[in-house]
Amino acid sequence: MKNFLIPTTLKDDTISAVKSAISQAKKSDCEIVLMMVSETPDSFSSSNFLREMRTGLTKSQEEVLETCRYMIDYTKNCKIKIHNQYGLSLPIFRRIVETFAVKLIILPHSYKQETKRIHQYLVQLAGNQKCPILHLGNEQFKEDFTKALYIENSSANMHVKDIQQFLNENFSYEIVSKASKTDDYENITPLSEAISKYEIDLLVETRKGEKIKFKKVKKQNINEKLGLPVLSLYEELV
Repeated sequence: MKNFLIPTTLKDDTISAVKSAISQAKKSDCEIVLMMVSETPDSFSSSNFLREMRTGLTKSQEEVLETCRYMIDYTKNCKIKIHNQYGLSLPIFRRIVETFAVKLIILPHSYKQETKRIHQYLVQLAGNQKCPILHLGNEQFKEDFTKALYIENSSANMHVKDIQQFLNENFSYEIVSKASKTDDYENITPLSEAISKYEIDLLVETRKGEKIKFKKVKKQNINEKLGLPVLSLYEELV
């Protein structure tokens, strides 16, 4: 069974994230967990605490959720679960990943644009898990990805063959080109040319665990600049 965790605020691209999970599952049994996080209400009153926790969904959120459930109803091998999480920490998030046996975390583009601290915190916590992360792009959803560009991190000392072997065992992507990773992507012309030449529809990179920091000015990453989805693999896992 291949299970997926999708952190969400139920924006429209949550539908694309669910479609991506269904596509990744192929015909294997899977459970898709839509996870919504909220700050723990700051109240000593138990009744007030429960009242604040019962915040209803907006009409647009209900429509997104209904669409996701509709898709799952017509996908026999997949189930969907809604997980509401109040308060978050590294042990809690790790426990969620373990409890649901998550094999892939899918991050919608809109979720990474959320400004609330708890959503930013979740994205950083996800980066410290050994589970692969699929960062969806901001372009229109594509049913499946096939041709990948490997963004090579020179400090990782990993061979492209090792990355391809991991992809063969867990996904259905083929690395058709590679490029060196730089500290910034001010000049993305070479990457854009390679993407166009080889018809790249997915970027693959590796990551290490990092100390969690909250920055006032958010740095734009390659996923946002090129609009393509990025599969991020934890180096120790590969």
